Amino acid sequence: MSDTRPVQQPTLLSDYRPYPFVINRTRLAFTLDPSATKIRSDLEMTRQGDGDLVLDIGAGVDLRHVAIDGQELADDAWTRTGETLTIPAPAGSFTLTTQSVIDPSANTTCEGLYLSGGMFCTQCEAEGFRHITPYPDRPDVMAPFEVTIHSDLPVLLSNGNPARQEEGLAVWTDPWPKPAYLFALVAGDLRAVSDSFTTMSGNHVDLNVWVRPGDEDRAGFAMESLIKSMKWDEEVYGREYDLEVFNIVAVDDFNMGAMENKGLNIFNSKLVLASPETATDADYERIESVIAHEYFHNWTGNRITCRDWFQLCLKEGLTVFRDQQFTTDLRSAAVKRIEDVLALRARQFREDQGPLAHPVRPESYVEINNFYTATVYEKGAEVIGMLKRLVGDDGYKKALDLYFERHDGDAATIEDWLKVFEDATGRDLGQFKRWYSDAGTPILKMEEDWDDAGKLTLRFTQITPPTPGQSEKPPRVIPIAVGLLSPNGDEVVPTQILEMTESAQEFSIDGLSARPVVSALRGFSAPVILRRDQTAAERAFLLSHDTDPFARWEAGRQLARDTLLAMVNGAAADPEYLDAIGRLLADADADPALLALCLRLPSEEEIAVALSEAGQTPDPDAIHAAREALAAEIASRHERALNSAYRENEVPGPYRPDAESAGKRALRLAALALLNRIDNGARAAELYRSAGNMTERAAALSALIAAQKYEKEVLDFFTEFSHIRLVVDKWFSLQTIAAKPERAVAVAHGLSQHPDFDWKNPNRFRALIGGLTANHAGFHAKDGSGYEFLADWLLKMDEVNPQIAARMSSAFESWARYDGERQARAKAALDRILAAPGLSKNLREMASRIRNAA
Repeated sequence: MSDTRPVQQPTLLSDYRPYPFVINRTRLAFTLDPSATKIRSDLEMTRQGDGDLVLDIGAGVDLRHVAIDGQELADDAWTRTGETLTIPAPAGSFTLTTQSVIDPSANTTCEGLYLSGGMFCTQCEAEGFRHITPYPDRPDVMAPFEVTIHSDLPVLLSNGNPARQEEGLAVWTDPWPKPAYLFALVAGDLRAVSDSFTTMSGNHVDLNVWVRPGDEDRAGFAMESLIKSMKWDEEVYGREYDLEVFNIVAVDDFNMGAMENKGLNIFNSKLVLASPETATDADYERIESVIAHEYFHNWTGNRITCRDWFQLCLKEGLTVFRDQQFTTDLRSAAVKRIEDVLALRARQFREDQGPLAHPVRPESYVEINNFYTATVYEKGAEVIGMLKRLVGDDGYKKALDLYFERHDGDAATIEDWLKVFEDATGRDLGQFKRWYSDAGTPILKMEEDWDDAGKLTLRFTQITPPTPGQSEKPPRVIPIAVGLLSPNGDEVVPTQILEMTESAQEFSIDGLSARPVVSALRGFSAPVILRRDQTAAERAFLLSHDTDPFARWEAGRQLARDTLLAMVNGAAADPEYLDAIGRLLADADADPALLALCLRLPSEEEIAVALSEAGQTPDPDAIHAAREALAAEIASRHERALNSAYRENEVPGPYRPDAESAGKRALRLAALALLNRIDNGARAAELYRSAGNMTERAAALSALIAAQKYEKEVLDFFTEFSHIRLVVDKWFSLQTIAAKPERAVAVAHGLSQHPDFDWKNPNRFRALIGGLTANHAGFHAKDGSGYEFLADWLLKMDEVNPQIAARMSSAFESWARYDGERQARAKAALDRILAAPGLSKNLREMASRIRNAA
């Protein structure tokens, strides 16, 4: 059965209308109390259109008083219906005053004003401010804020600059107009790791990273990352910070990664706290990236925000692209690009190919929190990367300078963004706009034709498969980066961009002395699926000789994928692939980080997708067995070379999170993961005992769990780190991800009974439940136990935190690709979710879309 109950009417992009009032100033006064926080709001307003004054107000806001220009309104003078408050308002200018009471201690949603371990904190994006006080909670209503906080807590923070600080009182003023979603307040017993920055104009900025007592020694890297971000944004984009202080606060209970509130960024503590003993190389890089991302929002998101939530990609896609550039400049450009593509294919391609497909700029939504997706963020960044390739570096710089000049202080749209590029470069971007309006991943087919006169013709066709609500897609602009290699491996034609605009198009290159080998879609120049006929020998050639690091890696990835597909169907491992791995390991000049990526086999999910695209029904157990067999074959064939890579890439001395050291550790641990298949966990056990950093310690523990040689180490790990919240999260996650598939659900169930499984904490919930769903064959157990386990926990979480429940439900989105028995069990789990009384609109929307996929 499918869910037939009525759902909330969607919000439509086409229904947008400007708000009929301007807020000239917002003044808020908080008297903090865990169960009865009082908020007074004074909004200085001016009418600019027709109609009543309509404010958003959450169900938990106890509205006590409403007044206009100091004259209190009778209860029957205003109307409260659902989450709206309607007040007849006068013409001209006036001040609206409301007084409300809320209960932060009862707020388990991590939205609005809530408590995290005794600390008051806020999360207002997208629509959390209405749960604090009545307000036009929409991004196009912007105002300067003055915030007064009354509390006996020692640290009282809000947006902007400190205007007054004394015992029990703090006043903050933010001179820059901002929408309500950028409001922030934090109050608690906190410690600051402090520094300063002098802007390119000579302005002094005080910098603070606020953490709980005892966490100060793990906040230094976050501060270093912030200073690097501020300097980079000045040098690359000419963007200067604009307040006297910049504060970051680490919060344990947080639904997202971080939030860019003006001058007061609130972060999930896992993206702030790091030390060699508790954080991995991946943690360090992620902290560096997200610190930069939220700081970069100061201009691409705050100074220029989005007109409505349909334009979310305007701020998020651009800021993701900027943080990718930042990491590229600081670390390995090739490795960063490959990692971004891996993430895009794993998350966004999956979205595009399933029931949750939607455009980068959606046309409608029921619950906006369900559209904080890989399509909006990562594909949004890819679209900007394509735009930059098409207009060139100079054109991109001119367009961005014009964007900042023209729209500073605006709530802008995608049309505004594209118009800036058209005005700066003279290009017509009407067709390019389809990347924002059309869902789905284009399939790009390539054919080659060679004649003896030295002419190579490349023929391309593009088609985008149907997605929900969009059955037919016209052709898009696709920049295809192509280079040509001679038969001996020399580059005869360097990278050039072929600009495809038609459904079918051909490009010719003349004057070649011999038939070249084509290196196509270099740098992953467009987020498409490239299909071309290539032999294993051709792919092995590109893996050995291609001068483009991404294309080189891609060739190896295709070889590995084809090998695994054949092995799933009973074939032996392809000798061409195994030999290519040997040549890679023998390359003394190879970048260790890139080599580590080349040794990483395609995921089981990736093979399931490839089998499905080939018309086969994926068997998760067969896929897992094939992948394990290939890893063991590689280890057996190349044990000596892998052992050398493991030994020679040990990084001596104190731990450093720099790119070079991290790259060596990545290669060492990639070798360990393969050798673990044939040494029964011997090397992993030795490394676990000797490791001086969490990167190697966690990798060794994961290998021991995979080898089922881990009982003592798992207990010892927990005992050693039980007082460090973020490491305990790793402990939960590692056990479910690395568990043998046949034991994965039982392991997850056992851990869910552990006294330290604080399931209401988003990080802990994601660690355990997300760990199971990442175990492909374990989650897709044929008996449906993985589906049942997930459904149980989604229903439980939905009662306290609908955002987390809805986001985690996406693990079900691929159910329709599997066999009939698995489909029936997944549908039964989804039907049970949809039949639950009191289901949130967040989870109902997601489960309904997923359930109705087939």
